[in-house]
Amino acid sequence: MTTALTFPQGFLWGTATAAHQIEGNNTNSDWWRFEHEAGRVKEPSGDACDSFHLYERDLDIVASLGLNSYRFSIEWARIEPAEGEFSRASLNHYRRVLEACIARGLVPVVTLHHFTLPQWVADAGGFEAPKIVQWLGRYAQQVGQALGDLIGVGCTINEPNIVAVMGYRYGVFPPA
Repeated sequence: MTTALTFPQGFLWGTATAAHQIEGNNTNSDWWRFEHEAGRVKEPSGDACDSFHLYERDLDIVASLGLNSYRFSIEWARIEPAEGEFSRASLNHYRRVLEACIARGLVPVVTLHHFTLPQWVADAGGFEAPKIVQWLGRYAQQVGQALGDLIGVGCTINEPNIVAVMGYRYGVFPPA
């Protein structure tokens, strides 16, 4: 006998991406520098799949699958490309992405950190820098103030274990 699975009303069915992996040209991040060092990766991200410009097409695909949520990351290196300098253009871009999610009936599930750091943070020691909590808090506050009214669910750090293991133990991710 087969038992039917049921899910609660409002259950979020979705898919997920990471900004650096799909947006392209994330030139102010530690991953961009890392992947452009000789011998690090076979194919640098470059334009990736250019979701930075093609996000509406991508969201149409997500909605066409019958999903009701989309988890994506907001790229800190775009929001704060230099210490204390926040990009209104980048915040406006992510506002358009959030609005496009909502227009398609997708709950935006936003991740603040998905493997990448702004290069200036990496240069100052990354997650080992004495001011990392202050910097991450300031970034989160900027995102919250500018975009919080549209964020359905928020996540702070995606898979911190991956950065720890792949970066610090094996040296195949930044900060290696």
